[in-house]
Amino acid sequence: MSNLSNSPDNSSNANLIVRGKRVIAPEGERPAAIHIRDGVVAAISSFDDIPSESRLYDAGDAVVMPGLVDTHVHINEPGRTEWEGFSTATQAAAAGGVTTLIEMPLNSIPATTTAAAYREKIAATVGKLWVDVGFWGGVVPGNVRELRPLWEAGVFGFKCFLVPSGVDEFAHVVEADLRAALPELAALGAPLLAHAELPEAIEAAEKARLKSTAPNEYATWLNSRPRHAENEAIASLLRLSREFKARVHIVHLSSSDAVPMLQQAKSSGAGVTVETCPHYLTFAAEEIACGATEFKCAPPIRERENREKLWSALGDGTIDLIASDHSPCPPAMKLRDEGDFSRAWGGIASLQLALPVVWTEARARGYALTDVVRWMCEGPARLAGLVKRKGAIAVGCDADFVIFKPDAPFRVDPSRLYHRHALTPYTGRALTGVVEATFVRGRKVFEPRGFSGSPTGQALRRGEA
Repeated sequence: MSNLSNSPDNSSNANLIVRGKRVIAPEGERPAAIHIRDGVVAAISSFDDIPSESRLYDAGDAVVMPGLVDTHVHINEPGRTEWEGFSTATQAAAAGGVTTLIEMPLNSIPATTTAAAYREKIAATVGKLWVDVGFWGGVVPGNVRELRPLWEAGVFGFKCFLVPSGVDEFAHVVEADLRAALPELAALGAPLLAHAELPEAIEAAEKARLKSTAPNEYATWLNSRPRHAENEAIASLLRLSREFKARVHIVHLSSSDAVPMLQQAKSSGAGVTVETCPHYLTFAAEEIACGATEFKCAPPIRERENREKLWSALGDGTIDLIASDHSPCPPAMKLRDEGDFSRAWGGIASLQLALPVVWTEARARGYALTDVVRWMCEGPARLAGLVKRKGAIAVGCDADFVIFKPDAPFRVDPSRLYHRHALTPYTGRALTGVVEATFVRGRKVFEPRGFSGSPTGQALRRGEA
C-alpha cells in the first residue's frame, strides 16, 4: 500500500482508502479509514484496517471532512461567462474544499426560469465541471406554469427576489406573484429561496438620504438598504409560508433584528430555514474604508454588534447554514477607481475562501470544526434534498472529502485564486486553515500544486441516485 499520487490511475475514482487521525463523521471526530468503492463510501473502519492490496491516501495529522456543499453560487454561464463560468467557478470550489455547488438562476442568459433555459444551462456544463453542480430554478412574474416542468426536469427548488435583482432577465416578484406560485410549490414540496428586501423601504431610504452624503462613504450604501427593508420582507414571507404551508428559505440573512421572529416561526413548526454568508460573519460596517466597493453586496454588511448576533443565531440553530453567495463581476463594474458605492455592482467573490474564512472566525469564538461541518456541509445538503448523497462522511454517500489543515496560517493572495476575477474584499487578510486536497466521488481533483486529470464533475438533477 502507498500514498495516493498524481498518476492518471490514482486520480481516477477507482477503489481506494482514505484514512486520517481526525475524520469528521456524523457521530463526531475520530481516527478512521474510509473505504471507497466506485466513488461511494462503502465502509468506515478502524484507522489500521487497511487490506494489503489497497490503494491508500493517508491524511496524516490533517482533518478529513466532508466536502462542502455551497447552495448559493452565481456562475452566470451561459450569457455572462465573462463574469464567471463553470470551469473557473468549479476550479475555485475544488481549491476551497467545496465539492457540490447549487447554482442560482439569475445572471445567466437565459435565466433559469423555464425548462428550456434549464436544458441550455445543463448543455453549457459539458466538459467544464471539476465538482458536482446542481441548479435552482427561478420564480418570476408570469412563470407559474413553468414551475412544475422545471421541478420535473431536475431543479432543486426555486429562487425569487422581492426587490429588483439588478438584471432585466430576472424580474422581482410582489405578493400577488407569490400567492400564485406558492400553492404550486407547496404541492411539489419544493423550497422557495427568497432574497428578502422590500423595494418600498429602500426607495424611502433613498429619498430620505441627505444630498451631502458622499457616494464613496460606506455609510451611504448601508443607509440605503435599511434593516427594516429586510425585516419586513422576512415577516411577509413567514406569513405566506404559514398561509400556504410552503417551505421558505431566507437567503443571506444580514439583519440580526429578524432573528426573534425567525426563532418564533421555527418554534411554531413553520417550514422556514435560514442562511447567512461568510462576509456577514467576518466584516463590520465600521471597518470598511471609503471607496472600498469590493465590499458592496445586498443586503449590506452591517455593524459589528449585528455580526455578533448573527454568530449567536448560528450557535443556537436559528440560522441553519452558511453559503458563500459568490457573486463576481468584471472588476471594472466595481468602479474601484471611483469608489462610488451607489453605482458599483454589488456582489462578493469568496467561493474559494469560504471554508478558511468561516473557520478563522468560528474558532476565535470557541466553535469546533464539527460546527463548521454542520453549517457548511450538512445544512446545505439538507436544504437541497441531498442528505443521502452529500454533506457527510457516511456509508452510501458520495466519497466527497476535503483534507484540511486547520492550524495552517496563510494570507489571501489574489494571484492564487481560481475565480475568473480575483477582486475580493479578503485580499491580504490573514486566515487559518489550508485545503491540502479535495476528493470528488473518490477522485482527487485538487491539491496545492494543481488539479488532477480532467474535469469529471456531474450536473446533478433532483431525484437522481
